[in-house]
Amino acid sequence: MNAATTNVGLLKELHADLGRKYKKHEEAIQTLWRSFDATQRAACLRAGAAEGVVLRHPTDTSLGNVHKFIPECNLRDIADSGPDFLLDLIKHRATTSLFRQYCEGNHGGLGDHAFITEMEQTRGLRHVRRFDRCFTLFLDENQYGESFEIRRGAMSELPAALAPAIGAGLCVPQSRGELILQRQLYLTQCLVILIDDILDQGSQTRANKDMPQKSDKAASAALAKLTIQDRLPEEVSLSDLIASALEQKDTLDEYFGLLCAEPVLLAHAVNIWFFTRPELIADEQGCRLPAHSDRYISGAILEAIHSAVQGAAIWDYIYRLLDLLNTKAADDDIYRAITLQEVTNVCHLEFARAQALFKRHVQTGTGSQFFKRQPGVHDRAGNAHVFMKCNVKKLAKADAQLYYMMRLCQTETTPQDAAGWLKKLTEFNDSHPSARDRIEAREADALSDLAVVISFIQDLSPAISIPSVSRTKGQMFVSRSQDLEAEVVQLKDQVDLLDFALPIGNLLEPGMSEGALKKLDQFVIDKVGTKMGFLYEDLVRECFAVLEDQYQMEKTKRVEQAKAQAVQHQQMMDWTPIPVPALQPQEERVEQRRQKEKTRPAHSSIYEIVPTEAPPAAEASSEESAQPLRTFEVSASAADVFLTLFDKTQSRGAVSWADFMAAMANLGFSVLPKFGSVYTFVPPKSLGLRQSFTVHRPHKSQFEEYRLLILSRRLKRKYGWGEKSFVVA
Repeated sequence: MNAATTNVGLLKELHADLGRKYKKHEEAIQTLWRSFDATQRAACLRAGAAEGVVLRHPTDTSLGNVHKFIPECNLRDIADSGPDFLLDLIKHRATTSLFRQYCEGNHGGLGDHAFITEMEQTRGLRHVRRFDRCFTLFLDENQYGESFEIRRGAMSELPAALAPAIGAGLCVPQSRGELILQRQLYLTQCLVILIDDILDQGSQTRANKDMPQKSDKAASAALAKLTIQDRLPEEVSLSDLIASALEQKDTLDEYFGLLCAEPVLLAHAVNIWFFTRPELIADEQGCRLPAHSDRYISGAILEAIHSAVQGAAIWDYIYRLLDLLNTKAADDDIYRAITLQEVTNVCHLEFARAQALFKRHVQTGTGSQFFKRQPGVHDRAGNAHVFMKCNVKKLAKADAQLYYMMRLCQTETTPQDAAGWLKKLTEFNDSHPSARDRIEAREADALSDLAVVISFIQDLSPAISIPSVSRTKGQMFVSRSQDLEAEVVQLKDQVDLLDFALPIGNLLEPGMSEGALKKLDQFVIDKVGTKMGFLYEDLVRECFAVLEDQYQMEKTKRVEQAKAQAVQHQQMMDWTPIPVPALQPQEERVEQRRQKEKTRPAHSSIYEIVPTEAPPAAEASSEESAQPLRTFEVSASAADVFLTLFDKTQSRGAVSWADFMAAMANLGFSVLPKFGSVYTFVPPKSLGLRQSFTVHRPHKSQFEEYRLLILSRRLKRKYGWGEKSFVVA
């Protein structure tokens, strides 16, 4: 046997997806497609095509060989001729076997074998590779698309044995077999995408995805009043770090809450996780998994939720550690040494996590041509191993922006190195504004998250004397979180949420997002013994308990040493870490969690996927919000910005970055730029607001959709602002 160029397994997987999707949505597909006019049908066809370009008619040669493989997918037949052509085609391809499609076409037309043979004879279709002494079998569903090579010495014997199959058209030269399989793969994937677009365009009940955009206004006068301060890391104090960590924790908590409450945001996040799978990157043989294989949808939902919980828990732990440094560990050298090491290690863990997520987006986005996947190799989180296949230094002159991004992706890049590359990238984008738009939105978001971690680590050294990263000390959280991540991520291949998310856009239908999260919640409980949120809450609590044990053990040791001999100060600062216990067998861990679940108080996790009751409107938690409602006099343009920002209707508009900065300037805020696209707005003393506000400049400088929701909720939580807080002066 030899490896076929077209992976038959992928074809069968896509065919199963098409059949399952058609069975589930047959009535809706029929009804919607018949209700569309020609323009709407054309829009559906174009929506799933690269750059919206499709065949005009079956013999259109403008797209090269496309018309020789899937001439059915053209505007004349699908959009202009009425609904029956596509509906019949989908039904035939979704309800008949691949073997039957090989033999016969729709309504008795040409099967795929006869079709490709005709294309070879009439239009000169040829495979780009030569397959000497190679044949492909299409005997039945089990022996379908299997290719083999005949040894040179056996050529005189085997063809005679294959004569009956060759005569029946069930054994063909591999050059033809590959073309047949490619036609079936292309056409099946095209129909899978078309169904998604039909359901998306035709639904009247899905949550709004496209929100109207508000045009940018001239804000030069207000922006002139905005004070831009230089970043002064040497002035950062421990209290500043605590506030910064709390800010990031609150931001991620807010994002997680919206992810579980807003179907638009959940569908958006799932789409990103689904289409950035490392498996979509080609391996050395050019093989990649199909982008539209439905079996990865459920795993993408789990990964989206898990990543949000994980990030929020890490920053919660960082915040609590810094608070501990400011209180109990402030005057205790032993406690301080242990806590500082934990802070260092956890911050570098978060850097590695943010870096890996950024690389995930770059390797499937701007830098996709410079990465390869290593088949059969996975990291501890279950992700396929991907490596760079280029000399990064050669990119410096060819594409400076991509060069800096690739440097940030390299695992050998330290946080200190990353600060330098991020600065160069920021300066390049500032001097080449149009280059910023070349970065995809998801890449920009991941870059901003990475910038937050880099900036935070850069601020640590001036504020507190932190030790170097250690692989032996301060591993309380790092080792446990890595084990927990591996345990949760392995579930992505087991969970099945397709009843709610087939296709992903179905999450926007009423009740589907909630249903998917409820089933995911119960699935995690069944598999690991408790809810995902409690896994990470318990992790944080356990680590602080171990930290306390470490302190007591070291304190006892020091007392005993002091009694025995005089110990030099440097020796006093050394400490022996508690060994990280071996991971228990999963059955024991799950049973312990189930027993613990029985004794938990009757309250939800702070990371509750499915709230037990409707969550109340977000209330501000700061000291400022506890004060009576205060109104601010602002300009008409600023009032318009805040009205849009705090609009509670689902059809809220959009706010440009320039307009937001102008509105904050109108209130007297100054801005402190940080790394990348991270900015801190500092309130004037006249407003009596003690806390600053950090925000990422959005991609393409526009707050819209879920980003607008996050921004408004954070401002409400931070300052107590709402739609009635601003009046025109």
